Amino acid sequence: MKAIIISGGKQYIVAEKEQILVDLIDGAKEGDKLDFMSLMLIDGTNSKVGTPEVAGAKVSAKIIEPEVKGDKTRAIRYKAKKRVNKITGHRQKYTKIEILSIK
Repeated sequence: MKAIIISGGKQYIVAEKEQILVDLIDGAKEGDKLDFMSLMLIDGTNSKVGTPEVAGAKVSAKIIEPEVKGDKTRAIRYKAKKRVNKITGHRQKYTKIEILSIK
């Protein structure tokens, strides 16, 4: 069974015992348990669509790593023949979670 959950304003398709990276959850500690709102449940034969959530559906997860650093990205702004360039970088932080159950 799969479900679509919302975390940090983004939607993720998840299955049981799957590990995913979501946007950083402030104040999270390793081993904490979370519950997510389920938008849709997919079980292979039937799909139950709810607005905005499926009644009685619950997705439980456990935090594996509270802070994981993503890849570094660089943005370069350059003007030809002017000796003007600006390099900025960004490194996103994530929280790694494992989906325990979808009910």
